[in-house]
Amino acid sequence: MITIVDYGLGNVLAFANIYKKLNIPVKIASNSSELISAKRILLPGVGSFDWAMSKLNNSGMRSTLDNLVLEDGIPVLGVCVGMQMMSNRSEEGKLDGLGWIDGEVKRFDYSNNNRLPHMGWNNITTKNENPLFEGLKESARFYFLHSYYFSQSAESQILSQTTYNKLFASSVFSKNIFGVQFHPEKSHRFGIRLLKNFAEMDRC
Repeated sequence: MITIVDYGLGNVLAFANIYKKLNIPVKIASNSSELISAKRILLPGVGSFDWAMSKLNNSGMRSTLDNLVLEDGIPVLGVCVGMQMMSNRSEEGKLDGLGWIDGEVKRFDYSNNNRLPHMGWNNITTKNENPLFEGLKESARFYFLHSYYFSQSAESQILSQTTYNKLFASSVFSKNIFGVQFHPEKSHRFGIRLLKNFAEMDRC
C-alpha cells in the first residue's frame, strides 16, 4: 500500500492514477489517522519551500510523519519540493525543514548563463546502487522543474546526479528516506518504473 500525503500541494492525483494503473494499492492521506497504517509514504511538493513547510506543519500530520519515518522506519519518497523539505533548511525561505537528511537547499547561480528554472527533460547518472533505480541506470531521463537544489553533507547519500548550471544531486537517500528532485509522475515510462520500484522495495 502506497500512502500519498495530501497537505494541499503536489500532483497527488497523478501519482494515485499511476499506481492504480500498476494495480498497486494506493490511498491518499489528509490527516494523521489516515497516515497511521502507512507501509510506504509518498511526499509530493510544488511551489516555494516556506509555503510547503507551512502547509505541512499546519496539516496536523507533521508529528505523525516524523514518528513513522524516523522511529518506525517506514520508507518515504519525497518528490521535488517534497525532497527539499527533507533537508535542514533552504536558501529560499526562513523556516526549518524536516531535517530527515543532513543538508540544505541552495539556489542555482547565473554564473554559467543558464536560465532558471531548470525546466524540461534531463539525464541522470546513478552514483550509488539502489533498488529505487533498478532497470533504469544510465538510460533514464526525467522531467525537472526547479531553481533550487539539494546540497547534502555526505557523498554516500547521493543516488544520482544531473548537470544543469553545475553537477547536483538529483536524488538522495538515508536509510529508509529517499528524495528525487525530478517529477516521476511527469516522466513517462522512466517515472513509472521508479514509482513501481519504490512500491516493491524491501523494507529498509
